[in-house]
Amino acid sequence: MKNIFDPTVTTEIISRINKLDAGTKRQWGKMNAAQMLAHCNVTYELVYDKIHPKPNTLKSFILKIFVKPVVVGEKPYKKDSPTAPEFKVNDDKIFETEKGRLINYILKTQELGAAKFHNKESHSFGALTKDEWNNLFYKHLDHHLNQFGV
Repeated sequence: MKNIFDPTVTTEIISRINKLDAGTKRQWGKMNAAQMLAHCNVTYELVYDKIHPKPNTLKSFILKIFVKPVVVGEKPYKKDSPTAPEFKVNDDKIFETEKGRLINYILKTQELGAAKFHNKESHSFGALTKDEWNNLFYKHLDHHLNQFGV
């Protein structure tokens, strides 16, 4: 897995994002490009913005046991993988706004660095290692950029 904390990888991801435009067609799934960017922003909202409620005890247990290994593991996501309700984006979004937000989040994450994330508590999975955070960030972005052919 590429390291999202590496400036070279961050630059590569941002370059891929910059190849998108509002009319870029998806290769699978239901979201348009603006919705996909908004969907990717949720990952960072959970880290930086604290606008999503924490899961209750039962949901947290289920997330840690069943979802965490998929999200933070090395194995890529399958096409049309299900997503959590917090990540579903069905309404219209402004492409340039979502693109700017995502790039800013990615740059902030890279600037903070892997050490800042090592053993940092996640919204849904408890404390994650820097490698688990990397997998969570990079794998999700890579999956959706591939979804849109960039």
